[in-house]
Amino acid sequence: MNARFASLFIGFAIFVLSARTAVAHPHVWVAVRSEVIFASDGKIKGIRHAWVFDEMYSAFATQGLGQDGKPPTREELAPLAKTNIESLAEFDYFTFAKQDNAKLAFLAPVDFSLEADEAKIVTLRFTLLLQTPVAARKPFSFQVYDPTYFVAFDFEKQNPLTLADAPSGCSASVNESKPLLAADTQKLSEAFFQNMSPGADFGVKLAARVIVACP
Repeated sequence: MNARFASLFIGFAIFVLSARTAVAHPHVWVAVRSEVIFASDGKIKGIRHAWVFDEMYSAFATQGLGQDGKPPTREELAPLAKTNIESLAEFDYFTFAKQDNAKLAFLAPVDFSLEADEAKIVTLRFTLLLQTPVAARKPFSFQVYDPTYFVAFDFEKQNPLTLADAPSGCSASVNESKPLLAADTQKLSEAFFQNMSPGADFGVKLAARVIVACP
């Protein structure tokens, strides 16, 4: 099974390793809300993410934490938040931004935290600032996905995207992947992903694309 997630998804990876059946990807599900952040000069300077994890991963992440049946605090989850953020660096934080078909680079995340709600569902929050802010007069786009599709990222159906301090007239849209292609993944076995060549970018085929445009 995909050992590279042993540190990124503590607990869940152990569960996956112990499940000796060949099941289809993905193994972790994440609901995404993102906020595109504008600077005072009108340039796009970064993206603020909120990733809500599925019940199974959340159960493993919070196992043994919290008191008297209460969800764990941000302080208790801080070590796991730090591990997640540090591990995400290897995978470009699963966030791929472009302008004029050129890939844009991010700085290391800031303002990161891991929180659990009353149902013990965990949410990872962090901000990615662009190394160089970009002018918003040209379309800016980004996708959130795992190239190996071990983790499935889907934008929330309601209020998936907001713009922070955007100039007047700016708009944003989330263009979903083709439903037929998504359905085809149900037919793919674990062996398909294990035999995937290094550098294969399967996840992009299923990833929604956010497009931000300003006048």
